[in-house]
Amino acid sequence: MRNAIDTLLRSTIVVIFSILVVCVSWQVISRFILGTPSTSTDELARFLFMWLALIGGAYTLGQRRHLAIDLLTLHLSGRRKMISELVIIGVIALFCAIVMVYGGGQLVVRTLSSGQVTPSLQLPMGYVYGAIPFAGLVMLYYCLTFCRDLFAGRSLNTDAAAFGPLD
Repeated sequence: MRNAIDTLLRSTIVVIFSILVVCVSWQVISRFILGTPSTSTDELARFLFMWLALIGGAYTLGQRRHLAIDLLTLHLSGRRKMISELVIIGVIALFCAIVMVYGGGQLVVRTLSSGQVTPSLQLPMGYVYGAIPFAGLVMLYYCLTFCRDLFAGRSLNTDAAAFGPLD
């Protein structure tokens, strides 16, 4: 299941990035060559960038390629290292659960119930903000897999080079 989620996230990131490149390119062409900027592509690019950043952050966490200050855990071993990693994963999971899933979910619900829409595309703003709880849920999933791996005796190597190429 983990590989399927990784592949889905990776594919989603590529698709969003591709659409983002087209939107920004069209924005440049319409503004500087045609002289009439496209407001819809400008708005779409902003929202896609938000989704791209949050999904990309979740994927990066899942690959353990995120920025980490691992000065302490590099010098630990055995049970102490496992406890340290569990505490770190717990703090990440707590943040994701409270801020991203719960807080982001509340933001989505409030925004959808208020009927707020985007100025140009007329999309419900709740869909735009939906990236927050979605990314939080994905990050929680990865935290659970990390805990499972730790309890199964597999080390969570934080060295990005240990993972090899991304395909």
